[in-house]
Amino acid sequence: MRDDITKIRWHGRGGQGAITAAKIVANAAFSSGYGGVVMAPTFGTERRGAPVLTSLKISKHKIYDLSPIAEPDIVIVLDHLLVEEVDVASGLRPGGLIIINTPRPPEAFAFADMKVATADVTTLAGKAGLPTGIVNTGIIGAFARAGDLLDMDTLAEAIESEFAGKSPEKNIAAARATYEHTLVGETDEKRQQ
Repeated sequence: MRDDITKIRWHGRGGQGAITAAKIVANAAFSSGYGGVVMAPTFGTERRGAPVLTSLKISKHKIYDLSPIAEPDIVIVLDHLLVEEVDVASGLRPGGLIIINTPRPPEAFAFADMKVATADVTTLAGKAGLPTGIVNTGIIGAFARAGDLLDMDTLAEAIESEFAGKSPEKNIAAARATYEHTLVGETDEKRQQ
């Protein structure tokens, strides 16, 4: 296993755009100089509303492993109700990061030895003018704030490119608003110090 690969697993529901969000982050990473970017969507009997996931690996070097992620560094959850339905933290390394679309603060989630970041992406995306339930570009703002991997301006450019001709300004506004309103908690380990 190489330790220079950042492994991000996305959990969402069919129709929320988890795969599109991962693709946008992948494109932003590649344009930022990451030579290794691998996205591996998991397709099955997905239907609107059913739980779905996708994997994204980012490295400065070429990546040869195309398998889905079993041990992520970062988990992104587009619907907080999935936390009760799916073991979203499965395999997440100690000290890893979980980003959740929720109106609740990070302290409301009991993930031992994990850093939790939260934002009410659903509300913020709606205020930006996106249709109800479209949270994929908004959650990218939370990723920019909490993940410390890619900056918001680079991600905004990737959003603009992905949605050229389809109201990119609303999607960028959702991401930037979420970036500004993301709350980042501490791991249990840091709180005890």
